[in-house]
Amino acid sequence: MNALTVLISCPDQVGLVTNITRVLAAHQLNIVAMREFVDEANKAFFTRIACTGNLKDADKLKEKLLENLPNAAEVNLITKQEKQIAVLVTKEYHCLAEILIKNQFKTLGANVQCVIGNYESLRDFTEKLGIPYFYVDHSNKDKSVFEAEIKEIINRFEVDYLVLAKFMRILSADFVKDYAGKIINIHHSFLPAFIGANPYRQAFERGVKIIGATAHFVTDNLDEGPIITQHTNHVDHNFGVKEMVRAGKEIEKKVLLEALELIFEDRVFVSGNKTVVFK
Repeated sequence: MNALTVLISCPDQVGLVTNITRVLAAHQLNIVAMREFVDEANKAFFTRIACTGNLKDADKLKEKLLENLPNAAEVNLITKQEKQIAVLVTKEYHCLAEILIKNQFKTLGANVQCVIGNYESLRDFTEKLGIPYFYVDHSNKDKSVFEAEIKEIINRFEVDYLVLAKFMRILSADFVKDYAGKIINIHHSFLPAFIGANPYRQAFERGVKIIGATAHFVTDNLDEGPIITQHTNHVDHNFGVKEMVRAGKEIEKKVLLEALELIFEDRVFVSGNKTVVFK
């Protein structure tokens, strides 16, 4: 018996679940889990179905599903296989370390193909874990040249997603377009307040009581792409800048890894500038 995940998004209408399950049954597929959601405001339907069975003809199954769904439906059939990722970094190690340790022990749900950094700071750590590290200098260089060099490295590998693990360079619209829906970023959730350098010091000086982190897909609008997951922690007057930075890094790691797990398990649909997440 083989595992199959069926992802469907389409305009909502009466009878969708019946039509879908009938087609799956006709192909001798057993449904072991099914989640669905209707976005009533946009009249949109989303479902994630986990099946088992011996699928003989994936193209025929997809064709049959589309025949029984409204126009503009999207159907993805996913057999169990690990995603392939590239990780982009600058100097901060905490998110990269979490990813590489999970990758080392085969608990990431994906394979890290390479790490690309615009500083050499994280090379030794990366290479000690057997992952190739590529240095791409950004200084005194046009952004288009810098990004072209990054693309050249990425294109050496078969990559499903790019993970920005505290990569602190703003990517151009052209770069984002080339990897639309495939770039995941993590940042502190003070935005739009406390922008720029030293956000935790700014937050400390303002006396904030909550810190958090947001993982999202990258779009042309800086830090405003569809949100995958968020978390917050409470802080108080006992937290100095160092304690806030430490707490911030912990929650950034937690949120990024949670978002990656959801994506690698095909639990996230993008709908406009929002997401539908089947946890």
